[in-house]
Amino acid sequence: MLHNVYFWLKKDLSEEQRTTFENELIKLKEIPYLVHGFVGKPAPTPERPVTDHSFDYSLLLHFKNLEDHDHYQTDCEHHTRFVQICKPFFERVVVYDTSPIH
Repeated sequence: MLHNVYFWLKKDLSEEQRTTFENELIKLKEIPYLVHGFVGKPAPTPERPVTDHSFDYSLLLHFKNLEDHDHYQTDCEHHTRFVQICKPFFERVVVYDTSPIH
């Protein structure tokens, strides 16, 4: 299961707040039970009608199963910490959760 999250930060954040957000986001990819974690910014790919470069940061977390994802959403101390610290920094968040086709 893939958990894709896109963040649009508030425009008036200080450099210190942006750094805090980035550092806390990076910590999420180190959660021990993940298959893989990735943090990024919009890639410098060519503008196309189907490409959205408007977000500030993205997070991709690969969970082994739905149970691990659900634990992350409800009981994971790392996720709770991130939300507590960083929620004031973003104005929009969009999540795309994807299950494999077998």
